[in-house]
Amino acid sequence: MEHLLRERAIALGSAIDPSSHVTYNSHLQSYLTFCKIHSFAIDPTPDTLSFYVVFMCHHIQPRSVGQYLSGIANQLEHLFPDVRANRNSALVSRTLTGCTKRLGSAIRRKEPLAIDNLQGFLQATPQPMHDDLLFLAILACGFFGLHRLGELTWPDRVQARDWRKVIMRSSVRLDDSTFRYSLPAHKADRFFEGSTIIIAQREGAVDPRSIFTRYLASRDHQFPISPVLWLKLDGNVPSRSWFLSRLHARLSQSFGGHSLRSGGATYFAMQGWPDDRIQALGRWTSEAFRMYIRKNPVILQALLHARTAST
Repeated sequence: MEHLLRERAIALGSAIDPSSHVTYNSHLQSYLTFCKIHSFAIDPTPDTLSFYVVFMCHHIQPRSVGQYLSGIANQLEHLFPDVRANRNSALVSRTLTGCTKRLGSAIRRKEPLAIDNLQGFLQATPQPMHDDLLFLAILACGFFGLHRLGELTWPDRVQARDWRKVIMRSSVRLDDSTFRYSLPAHKADRFFEGSTIIIAQREGAVDPRSIFTRYLASRDHQFPISPVLWLKLDGNVPSRSWFLSRLHARLSQSFGGHSLRSGGATYFAMQGWPDDRIQALGRWTSEAFRMYIRKNPVILQALLHARTAST
């Protein structure tokens, strides 16, 4: 019995990613602080949660409060089994809806990257060093592979890092006109089944295969026995902030980590790719992709333009 209890505890601890656990714990701390400030019991009743919603909506964007409630439910469910039912109660839902209408504001999305942006980075580094090659390779793979930045870099928070999600050098395969590697896990891959990313050679100034192979040659020379694909000259996996600092050296703050993914999707839409092909490349579920293009009007416009041009 003791062994079963131990294994179950380990399984429960592995149910969510370390990064999600850190985020959920932060949400819980905000709830506990709220209860302490207002002398509420910790029991997450519909009344208490609705008051928490009102309180938080005056401090952060209302659209984020729903995520806070989910994190709180995850952290308190073992102590208060009714927390999810309370979180989804009519009182809490209507309170959140009302606060969103009163206090919500338009989302400011990061601009999508364009091919011209990639070409600008290439032209700015005519004699790239190893870290320059690394940045350009991540930029190209993120754009043409429709990656989330977190799939190619370390989180800045050390406690959120997970070696199971790191892309390995041994997974790389080079063909005459393509290259591929294995993405061990991603946001939509809860069971670590992994995905194979295939990126094709492209004619023109921005050829992702050429960019990648130049980095790979430098990486194999510098770190011939390291198992990790993406490595800086100091031997560390590049972090999110490292990549963004280089991105913002040439582009404004209106661009961000998500600009790679949205830029690549926009590029393929303008090339006339059908929705389902872009969806498959970006590893979206059907519903998630529909929501994605609704929330990214630039991509939607590109899809509509491509369809109009083909008729």
